Amino acid sequence: MMDILPSDELFPGLRKKAALKQEVYRSTLETFRTLKSVLAEMAEEYRQKFRNDPLQIPFEYHDKGEFDAELRFGGDILIFTMHTNIFEFSRDHEVMKTQYINEDSSRSYCGIIMIFNFLADSFKYNRLNDLGYMIGRIFLNKDNHYFIEGKREVGQLYNNFQSSVITRESVRLILESAIRYTCNFDLLTPPYEAMKMVTVADIQSSLDNMKMTTGKRLGFRFINDSDDIS
Repeated sequence: MMDILPSDELFPGLRKKAALKQEVYRSTLETFRTLKSVLAEMAEEYRQKFRNDPLQIPFEYHDKGEFDAELRFGGDILIFTMHTNIFEFSRDHEVMKTQYINEDSSRSYCGIIMIFNFLADSFKYNRLNDLGYMIGRIFLNKDNHYFIEGKREVGQLYNNFQSSVITRESVRLILESAIRYTCNFDLLTPPYEAMKMVTVADIQSSLDNMKMTTGKRLGFRFINDSDDIS
């Protein structure tokens, strides 16, 4: 039986797509390293500024590995995670309708850095049932252009994919916006109806493991600001 030879376009096309994704991955990883460097810089600035202040309010950066970083401040934690895969915007996304993408479709392939907000006590007391929020995600393409989907301060100022180029300065602004949003995103008491009944097992267990879930808005989902209780 005669072997079927690959078409002339198959292998070159495969290599072109793989090379593009590798380029995007390298750009995203470099940005994530910059983000971690800026977080460390901000933590040191804070330490120097308040080193003699008797009021001990934490602002601490922790490197959690190549693709994860953590910032603890006040009663909150921001967790930054870089996804190791490359994504393309869906055809219905507003970015795909821009001239910027129409001129070069390869610009729509992006790496993603996600920002999550949790309560610091959820980790301190190992409350595994507590909830967190994604407050933003940063999309970066091969040309270091970026686009942010996020909550209020995090997303509103950084949604011009065509003109926004990631720099150390823009990373700092993004981080400051995430911190500012988190500080203004307060913990609300859960609805009474959701809390009025508990099981004997819940009461007998320690508060660390009770099924009385704690979260700023009781939901781990990416929702519109209009759904928030302000």
